[in-house]
Amino acid sequence: MRAVTNLPHEVRAEEHVWIPLPDGTRLAAKIWRPVSSDDEPCPAVLEFIPYRKRDLTALRDSIHHPYLAGHGYACLRVDLRGSGESEGVLTDEYLEQELRDGEDVLAWIAKQPWCTGRTGMMGISWGGFNALQLAARGPESLGAIAAVCFTDDRYADDVHYMGGCLLSDNLSWASTMFAYNSCPPDPALVGDRWREMWHERLEGSGLWLREWLEHQRRDDYWRHGSVCEDYSSVRCPVLAVSGWADGYSNAVFRTLENLDVPRKGLIGPWSHKYPHLGQPGPAVGFLQELVRWWDRWLKGVDNDVMDGPMLTTWMQDSVPPSTAYAERPGRWVGDPEWPSPLVEPARHALRPHHVGLPGEEPEEAELVVQSPLSVGQFAGKWCSYNAPPDLPYDQREEDGGSLVFDTDEFTERAELLGAPVLDLDVEVSEPVAMLAARLSDVRPDGSATRVTYGLLNLTHRDSHDEPAELVPGRRYRVSVALNGVAQAFPPGHRLRISLSTSYWPLAWPPPRPVRLTVHTGRSSVLLPWRRGGADEPEVRPFEEPEGAPPVSSTPLSPGEERWTVSRDLVGYESALEVVKDLGVVRLDDIDLELARDAWERYSWTGDDFDSVRGENVWRMGFRRDGWDVRTVTRTVLTSTPEEFQLHAQLDAYEDDERVLSKNWRHSIPRDHV
Repeated sequence: MRAVTNLPHEVRAEEHVWIPLPDGTRLAAKIWRPVSSDDEPCPAVLEFIPYRKRDLTALRDSIHHPYLAGHGYACLRVDLRGSGESEGVLTDEYLEQELRDGEDVLAWIAKQPWCTGRTGMMGISWGGFNALQLAARGPESLGAIAAVCFTDDRYADDVHYMGGCLLSDNLSWASTMFAYNSCPPDPALVGDRWREMWHERLEGSGLWLREWLEHQRRDDYWRHGSVCEDYSSVRCPVLAVSGWADGYSNAVFRTLENLDVPRKGLIGPWSHKYPHLGQPGPAVGFLQELVRWWDRWLKGVDNDVMDGPMLTTWMQDSVPPSTAYAERPGRWVGDPEWPSPLVEPARHALRPHHVGLPGEEPEEAELVVQSPLSVGQFAGKWCSYNAPPDLPYDQREEDGGSLVFDTDEFTERAELLGAPVLDLDVEVSEPVAMLAARLSDVRPDGSATRVTYGLLNLTHRDSHDEPAELVPGRRYRVSVALNGVAQAFPPGHRLRISLSTSYWPLAWPPPRPVRLTVHTGRSSVLLPWRRGGADEPEVRPFEEPEGAPPVSSTPLSPGEERWTVSRDLVGYESALEVVKDLGVVRLDDIDLELARDAWERYSWTGDDFDSVRGENVWRMGFRRDGWDVRTVTRTVLTSTPEEFQLHAQLDAYEDDERVLSKNWRHSIPRDHV
């Protein structure tokens, strides 16, 4: 990425600004704005997240907020209530309190003498979520948003549940926030109150995983903040962005299809990253795109930002299976709207171990599978953070425990764009069962690269609100939507559909092993083939990624990123172990040493479903002369056929003295999961 130092406006940074809320709580903000805004007010852009502007996001913030400020915008990074240096306690994500705070912050910004009264919101992940949620509340000043790696449906398409199946990322993400919520404010900014504020958080933030496990179906808890409940509530322009290696690409399709406001969609090959920092590459000049977006909607500049395709996607070329990629080969394609007139879905019958051609007659057969728990050990991360190796590996070993259906070899290049949908005629041996469906690109040498996948808890076959047990031996018609994708298949390759009854550790397995029977005569897959053509809209080339120079930092000790799959052939214990150690880094401008490392382990023994276990440990440390604080958090999740069992620990240390130790133990009944 090119560092830009010569920007149109000189920028002033205000390190610590208090924003007062009506209840007396103060939120901490860092503000970058043009020096000229003292006399010539400008629009403002808010990023509102809990990830600690002072340290954890300081590097990223320093790249894009000064850049946007240098193009004529006041940019604010505000920590949520109870995070960073903001007062209060953070007790869950996307609470009504958070959204009210966001409205109050926007109102405060709009009234500042350096602001024109026009505001925008931007953010990735949490910041993309609450930008869309606040847009649905219609704040008076909010003129547009840019949401990256976000969702409009907190139950169906977030880190917690997928198709009614419990994701292991529910545990992983809860453990991450457990660690982040244990961190203190910086005394250099809040003064002597830091210790009081810290202990208030340690005692009051709670165990979020318990809350998430107590809502295993789509109830009012998940409806809150899910904009899909009423798309018409969004009345400002929306730029919707994600990546194919990310967990949130589906929301781009849905928002383009359902919103009735000016909107643009962009999906690249990236993991959970801003596109100008995108990995796998190619990264693009996203900050330049943001400047054009804000110029149009916050300054009223009559530019061409809304010209061209509504949806721009990276059509990925075939690649060998790998757990990490530096670059994904492909090309940018544009579609004038979504659903696209350039996509022609075709239905393919599932014949015995074969995906038929469109229009080919079905063939009745009964195919049976009971997958071992090992299916899923090469699934990679539900949402890749580009902490390699976290992408799915060669699917052949997974396919050994699955039902497999292959097409004939392609004789010419074929491209998919959108979400494949499986319609299946099935019966199962247990009242609670899950189905994992994978679509892979099979190369001439037999190696299989997973292209997309989908999950369905079969008790949720008719409703996520009111799941219903299955009757063993009864036949059911079920539909399984896979994640949307843009993927090319070259001549000589085959497309493969793989079905399994477990996908651990990506998703928590059902209470007992399940035997699944697929009746092929009434089973098919709907594939969204993109034909393109002469009327395909031209995609304007992206510029080279650029941003402001990052803040200075000095690595003090190296980190480590590792995924290890192991199997003991004596005791038959298998495990996936994940290490994400970011080492120790000194942030030079604030003389702060920052240490973070996470360890995750997902284990099982043979095909004993009662042996499934997930454990996450996080260590966080902050140190400078006269201040040394660290925390250790540990979360363990196990299950029986009747309940989930949760155990968590929190230990906090000041100057190597343990100042707090807490333990939690909870049992949560399984609810059709």
